[in-house]
Amino acid sequence: MIRPQWVWELDDAEGRVLEDPVSPVFGNQFDAEQWLGEHWRTLAAQDVAVARLLHDGTAAAAPVPLRVP
Repeated sequence: MIRPQWVWELDDAEGRVLEDPVSPVFGNQFDAEQWLGEHWRTLAAQDVAVARLLHDGTAAAAPVPLRVP
C-alpha cells in the first residue's frame, strides 16, 4: 500500500524553489503543519520566503508567507 505524502515546497523571494533547506516528507497534513509551525523562523532566516504544502505533488493549501516583504 502506498501512503500519501505531504511535503513543503520552499521558495525564495523570486518564487524559485530552493534546493536547500529541504522539507521532510510527512504521512499526514497535521504533522506537516506542525513541523512548519516549529521551524518557520529558522526557514525564514535561511531565505525561505514562502512555503507551499503539497499532497502527493499537488497543492494542498494556500501558500504560507514566512517573511514580510
